[in-house]
Amino acid sequence: MPIRNLTVTGMSCEGCESNVIDAVSDLKGVSSVIANHETDQVEVDAADVVARSAIVSAIEGAGYEVTD
Repeated sequence: MPIRNLTVTGMSCEGCESNVIDAVSDLKGVSSVIANHETDQVEVDAADVVARSAIVSAIEGAGYEVTD
């Protein structure tokens, strides 16, 4: 499974990390998500069938911005 690293702004606490993790984890084919508000990084381990655009939409739907 490929790992996608994304820069996400708007996360300011562990609760924000949880929001992003929950939103992305709901996508079928995602096996793990790690979010770090201190570095603005989100690492997603997902099957090839999970489009980057779907991950971005999930993050943005949770109220955060993907900047890369």
